[in-house]
Amino acid sequence: MLSLSARPILFPKPRLRRLLRHRLSSATASSAASALTPPTPRTPTTPAPADPTPLFLRPPTHPVPPAALEAFRLRAAALVPPSAPHLHRHLRWFLADASNPDPSLHLLRAPLDELEALWLAHVRDRRPLQYVVGNEHWGGLVVAVRDGVLIPRPETEAVLEMVRAVQGFEGGWWADLGTGSGAIAVAVARMLGPHGRVFATDVSEVAVQVARLNVQRYGVQDKVEIRHGSWFEPLEEVKGKLMGVISNPPYIPTGDLPGLQPEVGWHEPKLALDGGKDGLDHLLHLCDGLSSALKPGGFFVFETNGNKQSEFLVDFISTKWSSSFRNVEAVLDFADIKRFVRGYRR
Repeated sequence: MLSLSARPILFPKPRLRRLLRHRLSSATASSAASALTPPTPRTPTTPAPADPTPLFLRPPTHPVPPAALEAFRLRAAALVPPSAPHLHRHLRWFLADASNPDPSLHLLRAPLDELEALWLAHVRDRRPLQYVVGNEHWGGLVVAVRDGVLIPRPETEAVLEMVRAVQGFEGGWWADLGTGSGAIAVAVARMLGPHGRVFATDVSEVAVQVARLNVQRYGVQDKVEIRHGSWFEPLEEVKGKLMGVISNPPYIPTGDLPGLQPEVGWHEPKLALDGGKDGLDHLLHLCDGLSSALKPGGFFVFETNGNKQSEFLVDFISTKWSSSFRNVEAVLDFADIKRFVRGYRR
């Protein structure tokens, strides 16, 4: 069971850190394989932690002599191969999240032997650093994450600016479908006025648990309601009343999953990645439910796998539901890829 901590919410680190953290986490089959990629998946060597609380949220109660911590740092650095110098940067971040904010106190959030096992899992088993430390810096938040929940990507932050650009967004009701960690729901809720609300749904019980933790940590329980269920199913009583629908659904074609980088394909939940044969299964389902979910003038934005999917969806929505939607268009991400499809209900 995830638990809250008395530790205050941290200020987000610079955007550069978020981008660098995802250097090895591109969820596309065309990503170049890292020099660390073994020929076949390794059997994970990390035992389940005695404390399931995310590492960065645990209280720093484990004293450590400075010499022992330095010896650990040297051992950890020695595991980094010359082909992966970015892991030295990861080690600095790992130790920062595992330590008391005041380094003079020499306190850690876990025993050294547990930290050693966590670092081995990152270096040898390619477990994402975000799962190791239990968080991702995203959208001005420090979002708690864990195994079984998709790690928020930097490019997805663009949906927040799209929401902000909708006239009167502050007072509307919004849906975040497939909320995962709840990152989008929490970030949108923090932008809303006193009458705005977010309904966030996910079919994964793990995701619902983590999303509720993040809602609690940021104190937006009065604005965000997390509901367990698939897509629109838990939202029957608010259909036709929503100002906006946001979703970052599974969109990777099934055949591309084996080509994903190990940090993604071996560790992130298939439920949040697999979009069916052409990657469009869930996106098309979302399109089918839009017209009945949105109120007149309502806004939608979906994240996609890129140019091909976005262009298809724009044409599909504009043709099949021309009388229901307007201003349907693809939107570029910061890499100039058509990453999003957005539009308005007539």
